[in-house]
Amino acid sequence: MTVLTTAAAAAVAISSQAANAAPSEKPSKDEVKAKVDKLYEEAEQATEKYNGAKEKQEKLQKEISTIQDNVARGQEELNELRDTMGLAAAAQYRTGSIDSSVQLFLSSDPDDYLDKASTMDQLSAQQVDSLKEIQAKQRQLSQQRAEASDKLKDLASTRTELGKKKKQVQAKLAEAQKLLNTLTAAEKAALAAEEQRASRSAADRVDLGNVGSASGRAMAAFQAAQSQIGKPYVYGATGTASYDCSGLTSWAYNQAGVYIPRTSQEQANAGTRLSMSELKVGDLVIFYGDLHHVGLYAGNGQVLHAPRSGTTVRYESINNMPFQFGVRI
Repeated sequence: MTVLTTAAAAAVAISSQAANAAPSEKPSKDEVKAKVDKLYEEAEQATEKYNGAKEKQEKLQKEISTIQDNVARGQEELNELRDTMGLAAAAQYRTGSIDSSVQLFLSSDPDDYLDKASTMDQLSAQQVDSLKEIQAKQRQLSQQRAEASDKLKDLASTRTELGKKKKQVQAKLAEAQKLLNTLTAAEKAALAAEEQRASRSAADRVDLGNVGSASGRAMAAFQAAQSQIGKPYVYGATGTASYDCSGLTSWAYNQAGVYIPRTSQEQANAGTRLSMSELKVGDLVIFYGDLHHVGLYAGNGQVLHAPRSGTTVRYESINNMPFQFGVRI
């Protein structure tokens, strides 16, 4: 009876606590936005790593293709050398099976024999050179095949890494979308309106009239990027339908006839580093401690960039992100 009474009392207490506990509160629009922004930043970090793995994969594929072409050509040359060597050996066998002194004794035309003997000596020298060339070609082909094998292993590893980075990006974006789906239609509309206002406000503050460009090619790159304003951010994209941050900057400079690396981390080391006060229109601007974001300086404290998923190419204040340094190409 005592045990039953104690159990019943405990059950009543638990029921009372459950009834009095406040239900879990739904996160506010601002809280969701903060979490989503953080996830988008993490997605962009993963995106630049994905871009690096993708660029490495493409580079390895080109290198492997070149090596394989060289091996194929080298094998053809080796086969030709072997064929030539085989014909020479056969000729020597046919004419050299009798001792040279006996051949001279039996020859009806000693002068003709001496001419042939001279040719045989020359042929032997050619054979020695051919053998050396064959050995060198075999060593070269062996080295190239080993190099190709190593690069194929590296390519397989890079493809695995690429797949992992892609999954990381997709997971972050999916998590962000799941959070956004918790908002009401009105809250989603309010967030979209805030994004539009931010873009318009930044555009209104851009004034290139009193700011010079770093160079003609920097201005050409900046103007190319300007022509892409409004295009959506898509991870791994390099234009012209969509871009990620380093995809936009590398595309823009390519339009100016200048190659720069694909990722923001590599672009950070592609030129001369600058302080904020030294920036001119068209300079690259690098953000965040791990250098995972890049844009183009637009003048008047603004950058032109592809911000993150859910946004488009636009102007934004340079102070909205942790500035690291500028880069002049």
